[in-house]
Amino acid sequence: MRIARPMFALTFAMLLVACATRPPRDVEPLEVVIVRHAEKLADAGNDPPLSDAGRVRAQYLAGLLRDAPLVAVYSTDTQRTRQTAKPSADAHGLAVTIYDARASPAGFVARLKEMHPGGTVLVVGHSNTAPAIAAALCRCSVTPMAETEFDRVMRVRFAADGSARLSVEHD
Repeated sequence: MRIARPMFALTFAMLLVACATRPPRDVEPLEVVIVRHAEKLADAGNDPPLSDAGRVRAQYLAGLLRDAPLVAVYSTDTQRTRQTAKPSADAHGLAVTIYDARASPAGFVARLKEMHPGGTVLVVGHSNTAPAIAAALCRCSVTPMAETEFDRVMRVRFAADGSARLSVEHD
């Protein structure tokens, strides 16, 4: 049985239209991962680099985020935060974006959510800023971070309705 050319052309055109109008793949929900910089060298001045243990922790963080749909990496402008962020950014072919640690956490969070509607965003801060950023994201209470704490990973995940949920891990 032979299909008439017009019928074949119509069937082919319908298939093309069906493929072209397929709904877009769902965007990953927004997840913001907030960490404090890794361990720094002691007695190394006002802007110390990471210690050996800190470099190991930065690589561990990159491994932790290896399969995440990382879309942006933010760091304050200190050696220790940039060095903590860099392995994760490099693994995803991203640049590290510098943010002002003195800026209002609420203002920073508003910009983050506006610029990144989906995917995973890494924010590397300090013991006195990371909990405040997490709290501004989840609109919940976050335990202050001790000066000796380097292993807390805070994740704030946003649902489709805009609600946020904080989870905390220790590596």
